[in-house]
Amino acid sequence: MKIRALPLALLLALGLGGCVSERVVLLPEPDGRPTALVVRSGGEEQVLQQPYAAAQRRGGSLAATTMPAAEVQERFGATLAQLPPRPERFTLYFLEGSSELTAESREQFQALRQALSSRPVAEILIVGHTDTVGELRANDALSLVRAEAMRTALQAEGMELGTVEVAGRGERELLVKTADEVPEPRNRRVVINVR
Repeated sequence: MKIRALPLALLLALGLGGCVSERVVLLPEPDGRPTALVVRSGGEEQVLQQPYAAAQRRGGSLAATTMPAAEVQERFGATLAQLPPRPERFTLYFLEGSSELTAESREQFQALRQALSSRPVAEILIVGHTDTVGELRANDALSLVRAEAMRTALQAEGMELGTVEVAGRGERELLVKTADEVPEPRNRRVVINVR
């Protein structure tokens, strides 16, 4: 059975009266975002687009089915509880030409702290960015300073950070495409991925 587009799903091999049945169940996203999953097997295809939708191979064919939430929890709750926390992404913004967070991003920093405190030992990737104002070399340096400032701020909070990688991308990966020398607040950011 081939699976493409991988949101959280369960792949279950069940012994049913001497024959083996495979079932893929699409689980809901914690934040309610819609997801979909394509399951292919033996030239057949099923698209799962609703939480707890399932594709099951029995005998020689692939059939669409569902698995009630209560049954998923009853049968696989202990396994699901052992899964690591899902990765989270935080985007924090800076004042122009500096490594000082905006007021809104200082509040978001507190949400980042809370997410980190709920993980035993996190893997963190911090990537700094700039807008297109200034020279390329200066923006490269500023983006790295921003990323390192966030690492330093987290360490100053006394947090167990685990593995932390920092990188600066300068103006190479603009969130909002602009011409050169255009100030754009949404491009002055760090993106922090926590796993």
